[in-house]
Amino acid sequence: MKKCAPIGIALAAAVVVAAYGQEDPKSPEPVVLRGHEDVVFSAAFSPDGTRVATASKDETARIWPAAGGEPVVLRGHQDSVRSAAFSPDWTRVVTASYDNTARIWPVAGGEPVVLAGHEALLNSAAFSPDGTRVLTSSFDNTARIWPAAGGEPVVLAGHEAYVFSAAFSPDGTKVVTASQDTTARIWPVTGGEPVVLRADGGWVKSAAFSPDGTRVVTVSGDNTARIWPVAGGEQVVLRGYEAGVNSAAFSPDGTRVVTVSWDNTARIWPVAGGEPVVLAG
Repeated sequence: MKKCAPIGIALAAAVVVAAYGQEDPKSPEPVVLRGHEDVVFSAAFSPDGTRVATASKDETARIWPAAGGEPVVLRGHQDSVRSAAFSPDWTRVVTASYDNTARIWPVAGGEPVVLAGHEALLNSAAFSPDGTRVLTSSFDNTARIWPAAGGEPVVLAGHEAYVFSAAFSPDGTKVVTASQDTTARIWPVTGGEPVVLRADGGWVKSAAFSPDGTRVVTVSGDNTARIWPVAGGEQVVLRGYEAGVNSAAFSPDGTRVVTVSWDNTARIWPVAGGEPVVLAG
């Protein structure tokens, strides 16, 4: 296996969030975003890179200037805020909370649209590529697709255990869900029967589409990641980890997959399989 030193831009999820710049790639200086009063679960840039949204156990989300400064504090959730994500036009932020709701907030602040209906805590929430819908995943064994203006959702029911994550396809016509029931499922956004991807190796923690929407990458409880053709066919199994794999994502050109693990490494794999580049240090 090849090895190389750590690279890239880092965001730390703790009580303090650090956004790293690239003025000097050899010695990046972080902009430290201080203010949360408990653990920070997630941090995400706006599409134009000028803002950062954070989600915290302190029951707030915050929208920060990426250069530093005072945040807009989004208050209203009654429990931990698990995730926060911008809309494609970066005018809104959607949050997912352990209070069983998602909320859509104007970036400038103000009253949110409350998406209520899940019967257990939410793990994730994300906008569709066109910004008109929001996708949520929950411990009530469902994912739901909501109009971003509010209203009744399409309920994606069929998983037999917690749904850990859910993501839209790049063209917005499909959704992939990842579940503790050892499957990922690919659903039409209008509802209907899903394509079931059986990992046969323990729960599926996350699932994501390739940039062209033709493949899905999943991570499983058996210390592997898997690449599946959306149209059906043989999966590629990425093996080599000595501990659990947390997440996986495709490169922008779709030719590689990056995975991160509890064994303190990240690995970059060719999508056809083969030896990875190991990022350790």
